[in-house]
Amino acid sequence: MNKYVIQQDYQVTRKEREQLHQHPGKLIWFTGLSGSGKSTLANALESYWHQQGLHTYVLDGDNIRRGINQDLDFTPEGRAENLRRIAEIGKLFVDAGMLTIAAFVSPLIKDRTAIKEIVGADNFMEVYVKASVETCEERDVKGLYKKARAGEIANFTGISAPYEAPKHADVVIDTEKLSLEEGLEQLVKQLKF
Repeated sequence: MNKYVIQQDYQVTRKEREQLHQHPGKLIWFTGLSGSGKSTLANALESYWHQQGLHTYVLDGDNIRRGINQDLDFTPEGRAENLRRIAEIGKLFVDAGMLTIAAFVSPLIKDRTAIKEIVGADNFMEVYVKASVETCEERDVKGLYKKARAGEIANFTGISAPYEAPKHADVVIDTEKLSLEEGLEQLVKQLKF
């Protein structure tokens, strides 16, 4: 880091922002294969919390890649940088006292560990949205598995690139066994603040 880049401290602190919001800032990180239901659950959780008067925001993979990370590819290096940037954005949202919900495939344990380190372990909760490749391929909401199988998409997680399931996720939602409503109910019970 450049020695001339100096941390700027503000008059309003994180603690004061959290007092105003009446809840802590947290980064709730949804990981799982494409088609597992990450974005669907993330949106349902935000909607539920919003109705409860909580201050929330969702960071979603497709939306981030359409803007701030549009210059990145899907190589392992591009994916790692994509996630690093998102972690830094998430860290800012946490400092703002927001309940920040991030929905990203984030296939490698080392990258998710790096995110947790950037944001801080006390500010990070990992939600594993569990579904088999076969189930996600059957759903194929975006038609990506079909394209990956046809060789049109390289480095596609679950087909031509690995996915490392979390070993110690804070919450596991198995979307093969639970409906959206059941998954949301389980999330709400386990993510109390």
